[in-house]
Amino acid sequence: MFASSQRRSRDERGSVTIQMVFLMPALFLLMFLGLQGALYYHAKQVALAAAQEGAREAGSETGTRESGVSTANTFLNHAGGSDVMTSTSVSGSRTTTTATIIVTGKSLSVIPGWHVTVRQSASVPVERLTE
Repeated sequence: MFASSQRRSRDERGSVTIQMVFLMPALFLLMFLGLQGALYYHAKQVALAAAQEGAREAGSETGTRESGVSTANTFLNHAGGSDVMTSTSVSGSRTTTTATIIVTGKSLSVIPGWHVTVRQSASVPVERLTE
């Protein structure tokens, strides 16, 4: 009986190493995908908040398209700037009834060579004085 347990333990030597060779890359892949998803989600939320702030400014009674774009850019800088998104651009429009701001950029990436584009927009009705 003793010889049988020795033979079994010798046959299984190195099995943990082999398991780790297969499991560790899968574990790292799962961790990196989770982190990448969190970075994308955060960039998307910051872009949306910047677009909303800019649209509110552009849609105010005395607001302009330029002031909305400037407000969105300021928000992006205060929210982390290039530590959240890179290659950002803000554009917008204002008609007599609607103000729209569009924020685009690339979220940060932990996966080399993979840069996801984030695009968020917000529209609000333009305030106007009625009698």
